[in-house]
Amino acid sequence: MRLHLVDGTFELYRAHFAPRPSHAGPGGEDRKAVVGLCASMLALLHDEAEQPTHVAIAFDNPIRSFRNDLFDAYKSDEGVPPELRAQFDLAEEAARAAGLRVWSMDRFEADDAIGSAVHRFRDHVDEVRILSPDKDFGQCLAGEKVVIVDRIRRKETRAVDFVAQKGFSPASLPDFLALTGDTADGIPGVPGLGEKTAGALLAAFGHLEAIPDDPTLWPKTIRGAARLAATFAERREDARLYRTLATLRTDAPIDEELEAIRFRGVPREALAAFGARVGADRLGERVTRWA
Repeated sequence: MRLHLVDGTFELYRAHFAPRPSHAGPGGEDRKAVVGLCASMLALLHDEAEQPTHVAIAFDNPIRSFRNDLFDAYKSDEGVPPELRAQFDLAEEAARAAGLRVWSMDRFEADDAIGSAVHRFRDHVDEVRILSPDKDFGQCLAGEKVVIVDRIRRKETRAVDFVAQKGFSPASLPDFLALTGDTADGIPGVPGLGEKTAGALLAAFGHLEAIPDDPTLWPKTIRGAARLAATFAERREDARLYRTLATLRTDAPIDEELEAIRFRGVPREALAAFGARVGADRLGERVTRWA
């Protein structure tokens, strides 16, 4: 069994900003994002190499979550194009019309839903495949059973690949993002601590709590250790907050049993009806299996 977990928010944004022609619904509304989302999901479901047996797709709806209560500067829906924001609910309808289990997150994020599903189901399937290029999912990697799939770059990443690239454990990724910051999520990080320094610290100590204030105990390869250690000592509590922001939750409201996520084929009539609603009358014709 293969459990495919799709980052629906990423797919929706990718479809909206893709360099393909615009698409208008019957009333002239912008429907490019949802039609592109449908096309992407149908390509996945028809992919002989992927062969999904269980599929779920998670969306941020709304963008704001509990993390915004913890930190004012955390990412929000400010700056989201209104024509894209108007398609959030419709995107979930599109995914259901394609036969996918949909997780719509409020207070939690789509990433939390996926992280929770990995935690809950990884021991009950042969493989969990996370379909997203989002670096945050690196913390979900464990052994050979969990794989991150970047469909754009045709790249797969497992835990062993992560360690070879980063030099520290996937479990330390939230600590790494806390130290270096993450501009995409509005996490500032600790001033002066770049990726190379943070990687060396986590390779040596694993987590924030184990990093000593004494710079003489830091790896000898770190230049300016005395100055950086003083900064880190001053910002240690900030770093703990940033790690909380960067850590995927494993208790998001994913209540289904695994069998409820089993993919049973695209319901062609439902997809065709949805296609008619968004001005994509031939959408159902893209379904060449499960007749």
